[in-house]
Amino acid sequence: MAPAPTVHLDPRYSAAAATATAWETARTLLERAELYWISTVRPSGQPHVTPLIALWHDERFWFCTGPAEQKTRNLDRNRRATITTGANTLDRGLDVTVEGIATAQHDEYVLARIAALYVTKYGPSWTFSVRDGGFDHAGGGHATVFAMQPIIAHAFAKDPYSQTSFTFPAVVGYR
Repeated sequence: MAPAPTVHLDPRYSAAAATATAWETARTLLERAELYWISTVRPSGQPHVTPLIALWHDERFWFCTGPAEQKTRNLDRNRRATITTGANTLDRGLDVTVEGIATAQHDEYVLARIAALYVTKYGPSWTFSVRDGGFDHAGGGHATVFAMQPIIAHAFAKDPYSQTSFTFPAVVGYR
């Protein structure tokens, strides 16, 4: 099990009565969310943002995408990414962002475990077979699987308003 991140409540963006969001609360949201938004960086430096399904497993984000898709091409050049999920409301709920380093995964034993987790979370429509170091879907297409190692996460609570940061052990080459 990975060490727990360092937790810090930022009083500049938090109500006087606010307390830090517990990592367990943020992690539960990351595990249970159905939809996420991933932000990657185009070669021009312009951000690219798109929705996707994903998994939070073993303290990392797991997602897949076609090898010709923009996010894959962006990650081939710059492995930095941010994943966002949350309540999408102004005055209640919790939003979480996670910044980190995404790396393509090709170990077929690991990929088989991740494929099974997709079915558990999203149902049989998201059944993948593992082939050639990636996922194949019955609907067609081959996908590259990425694991994103978190560097820093932020939880934005709304009742009361607060901003909590979670800092993970450093990944070489991130900064």
